[in-house]
Parts: sequence; C-alpha cells; structure tokens
Amino acid sequence: MNKFPKNVRSLRYIFRFWCCPVFKVCPLCAVLISVIFVSALNSAAQSDLDTLLGQARVAEKAGDYPGAAGFYEQALTVAPKNLEVLKRFGVLEQTELKFDDSIAHFQQVLAREPQYPEVNFYLGVSYFGKNDFPDAIQSFELELANPKPHTRCRYYLALALQSSGRIDDAISQLNQSLAEKPNDADALYQLARIHKSASLQAIDRLRNLDPDSFQLHALMGEVYAEEEHYAEAVKEYRSALEKRPDAAGIHFSIGVAYWAQHQIDNAEPEFVLALKENSDDPMTNLYLGDIAVQKGHFEEALTFLRVAQKGHLELPQIHFLLGRCYRAQNDLEGAKTEFVAAIKADPTAAPPHYLLAQIYRAQHNPEASAREIAEYENLSRLDLNKKQELHDQSSQDSK
Repeated sequence: MNKFPKNVRSLRYIFRFWCCPVFKVCPLCAVLISVIFVSALNSAAQSDLDTLLGQARVAEKAGDYPGAAGFYEQALTVAPKNLEVLKRFGVLEQTELKFDDSIAHFQQVLAREPQYPEVNFYLGVSYFGKNDFPDAIQSFELELANPKPHTRCRYYLALALQSSGRIDDAISQLNQSLAEKPNDADALYQLARIHKSASLQAIDRLRNLDPDSFQLHALMGEVYAEEEHYAEAVKEYRSALEKRPDAAGIHFSIGVAYWAQHQIDNAEPEFVLALKENSDDPMTNLYLGDIAVQKGHFEEALTFLRVAQKGHLELPQIHFLLGRCYRAQNDLEGAKTEFVAAIKADPTAAPPHYLLAQIYRAQHNPEASAREIAEYENLSRLDLNKKQELHDQSSQDSK
C-alpha cells in the first residue's frame, strides 16, 4: 500500500520522467509531458480543495463548527493563499464570535484583493461585534463602493452609525435600504426605534421645561390617540386648548378622537369648529360627510363629500359614502359607479360588495347580484378569521 498522498506521488512521477533518457533525446517532449503532469497536479489539488470545502459546508450546516474549522485548515494546507478559503474560514470564525481571528483572515484577503466580494462587509460585521464602530463604518462604506455590495450592508452601516451617535446618518441609510427593499422588516423596526427614542427624549425635555405647557399637552394628546387611548387624548387636547384657545388643528384632533369612539354627537361640533379654521380641508369635510350619512342627512353629506373629493384624497371611503348618498336618492347608476370605484380602491372591503349586490338586484341583474353577494360572504369570512387570529395571538402574548 502506497503511503504517499496522491499529489506527492505525482511529483515523484514527474521526477522519474525528467530522469528518463528520452528527455535527453527530445527536450520538446520533456516540456510537453511536464506541462501535462503539472496540469494534472493542479487539477488534483483543486479536486482536493473542492472536496474539503464541501465537507466544511456540510459540517457548518450541521452546527459542527470545530469540524468545519478543521476542514478549512486542511484546505489552507492545500491552497495557503486561496482567497475564498480565507473568506469562508473568517465567516465561520465570525459565527463562533471569534472576531479577532476572523478579522485576521479577512485582512489577509483584502491585502491581496481590496474589493474581494463581500469581505469588507464581513470585516465590518466583525468590527461591529467588537464594538469598534469607526472601523466597522469604514469597512461598510468600502463594501458599498463595490458594484454589487452585500444586501445587508446599508442596514449594518446604519446600526454602526446609530451606535456612534450619528442618528441622522443612520436614518438616511435605513431610508436608502428601504428604498431598495421596501419590505425589510428589520430596517423598518430600527427606523421606528430611532424615531420612538427621539420622540421620548423630546417629550422628556418638554416635561422638564414646563409640565403644563401647551406643547406637552398637545403632544401627549397625539401619543394617546396613536395608542387608541382616546379618552385620555381628549383630556390632553382640552388642556392644550385651555393654554392656547386659538390653536389650529386641536378641534379636528378632538373630533377624530370622539369619532373613533363612535361618539358622533360629540365629534360633530368639533369638526364644525375645525371647518371654521379651514373650510376646504378635505379630511374635515370627509368626517362631516361620514357623520351626515350616519344620521341619514344625505343631501348635506354630498356637500361635504364633494369638497373632500376636490382635495384628491385617494380613499375608498369617499366612494363608499358617495355611493350610499346616490343610492338613498335612487340614483342607481351613480351609486353603482361609486361602489365599483370603492371596490377597486380596496378589494378586501366587504360592505361595498353587499350594497353593489342590492343595486344589481334593483336593476334586475340577478347574476351580478349573486356574484357580489358571494364575494361579500367570502370577504366577510376572511375578515372574521383574521380578527380571530389577531385575538388568539393577543391572548397568547398576554400569557
């Protein structure tokens, strides 16, 4: 049994061929055969390298990081300067939180090829793991200079900038990241955290300046309204008005808080006062139109809703309310047009399908009416299931 590795054995064969008398007779043959053997040797080495990298990958997926490290070390004995091996070994070490070791391997790669794909990114992550934010930022910026930087580079750059106190720059990077990938939940989460933190800091500063100021009461009213604590919101807005009775926008906010609690009799006078501040405000007119429809005052509602329409509000609710007004006036075609527009604007809303079904039935179109009823029942069932899932999730989270 031959104890020599196959690459060593190949070298021995080359040596024997060089010593063969034929080479002395035909030097060209000697060169040709040498080239063939060197090529075979390189091919064998590449085969060994590929095998070791494959084994390392299998070990990594199985969570056997020491085993994977062993395969990478063997790979480096086969190809000591292979940049991909050094990169992968560095990523493995980073996974094991061996940041100094990973940095050393990444720097070996970059010393030979400064823009090797994704290595500046991984180097930045290792620096970030060591809380070395200036070097992390520099590495991430170098990665972004690549034609195809790592997809998470801007996100991690934002984290490093935030940790360095460069909040505006962090927000800019997160916004750019979201422009490239709008549904990036991590980026949205970090952006929300930054803004929330800034808001809380501003509230604390306002409270320290004057705990009974107009600004603090108005701001706390908005905070409570966003949290759907509408009674507390109204109380804060009222306190704000006591400090500044002519403040614009407060009556509108109080009206919205009452409307959200289905207290339309309290909401209506607030919206009327808001309308005196700005008679053409589309949202104020929309709320007043909605209240008028609820009270059955359809002619009055049309006046408000048409003003709201002029504001170019892209809201399905406008079409839905206009459809109800036209239906009450027995304008079936006008109602149908508005209900169809409401469905187009929000295909998941069930009520417009139900009212459209009534229009089709009044127009003696039973097939279309049945189709809309079926869609209404389907959407209503989906909505009910969604509400049940949210309720179950809420109950689970509270345990």
